[in-house]
Amino acid sequence: MKQKKIWIDLDNTPHVPFFLPIIEELRAKGYAVVLTARDSYQVCQLLEFHGLTCKVVGRHWGKNRLLKVAGTCLRAAQLLSIAIMERPDVAVAHGSRAQTLATLVSGIPRISIFDYEFASVMGFLHPDWAFVPQVFPASIEINAKRQVLRYPGIKEDVYIGRLKPDSTMREQLGLSPTDLVVTVRPPADEAHYHNPKAESLLDAALNLLTSKPDISVILLPRNERQEAVLRKRWAEWISKRRIVIPAQVVDGLNLIWFSDLVISGGGTMNREAAALGVPVYSIFRGPIGAVDKYLSEMGRLKLLTSEEDVRTKIVLERRPSVPWKRGKKSVALQSIVQGIISIAETQSLPENSVELEAQSTAIYQGIKGGAF
Repeated sequence: MKQKKIWIDLDNTPHVPFFLPIIEELRAKGYAVVLTARDSYQVCQLLEFHGLTCKVVGRHWGKNRLLKVAGTCLRAAQLLSIAIMERPDVAVAHGSRAQTLATLVSGIPRISIFDYEFASVMGFLHPDWAFVPQVFPASIEINAKRQVLRYPGIKEDVYIGRLKPDSTMREQLGLSPTDLVVTVRPPADEAHYHNPKAESLLDAALNLLTSKPDISVILLPRNERQEAVLRKRWAEWISKRRIVIPAQVVDGLNLIWFSDLVISGGGTMNREAAALGVPVYSIFRGPIGAVDKYLSEMGRLKLLTSEEDVRTKIVLERRPSVPWKRGKKSVALQSIVQGIISIAETQSLPENSVELEAQSTAIYQGIKGGAF
C-alpha cells in the first residue's frame, strides 16, 4: 500500500513549535511528511534550533500590501511546483495564504487550522476542513467546504507538554539570579491587524520596568528592522544590561517558565504564558479574539488597554518557584493528529470527534483557577 503523504507549510514563527509534535506523531504512525517553510521572522532559526529539515520557500515582504500580495503569489507558484512533484494526499497549515493558493490550483485537499478569527487568511477561499479551538463561540461563523473540527483546549496545549525546564536559562542570558525577570514581546507592527496604540503601550511598559531597580527585561524583537529601532530607542538601558536582547534564538517555553511575568503585544506568547501559569499582560490592541477573551474571563490573561493600565495593573513581584509537572499527551494534540490522519485516509473527520468535543467541555469545566 502506498504510504500516505501529508504536506505541512510553516508560514510563521509560532507554527514551528506548534507543528513539531504533530510532525513527530504523524511520522511515528507511518506517514510521510513533506515540510515547507517561509523565511519569516524567526522561522529559519527555530528550524535549525529544533533540527528540522525542510524546503524554505519565499520570505516576508514587510508592511507594503502590494508587495505582500505579489510575494504571496510568487511563493504560491513556487509551492505549486513542489506540490506537483510531491503529490501529497492532504495539505495542512495554520493560515498559510500561499499554500491556500497552491492547493486551489493543484486540487490538493486542504486543512486550515486557525485560532484568531480576525486574521486575514484568504477568507474568500474556504478550506475543505477547518480546525479551531472549542472555545470559539457558536456565534463565530466558520466556513469550510466539508467539515469543522473543534479541538479541545487551545493551540498552545498541543506543544506545552514538551517543556523541559533548563535551570541555566537565566545564566545563559547573563541575568542576575536575584533580579525580577520580565519577558517582553513587541507587537507585530507589520501585521494587517496591527494597531499603533500597542506601540505606545510598549513604551509605557518599558519605561515602567526600567524605572524600577532589580528588574531585568528580556526583549524579543520580531525581526531585524524592529530590533534596530528598539536598540536605538532603548540604547541606554541595553548598554546597562537592564534590557537584554538575546543574540540568538532561545527556547521560548523555557524563557517564559523562568520569567516572573510576561508582557506581550502578540497572541502566541500570551497564550503560552497563560498555559504555563505565568502572569501575563497583553498590550495587543487589535481586535481581541475569542481565545484571548476566554483566557481573560478565566483570569489567566490580563488585557491592558491604556498607559494608565500599564502603570496601575501590572504587578511586579517574584513568581514562586514551583516544579514543572509534565502531564500526559495533550488531548488537543491527539484530536488534531487523529483528524489529519482520518482525512488523509478517508477524506472525512473521525466519528469520535464529537466525543473529543465532549471531553474538551469537561476539561474546561474542571480547570477554573488552574493552569492548562
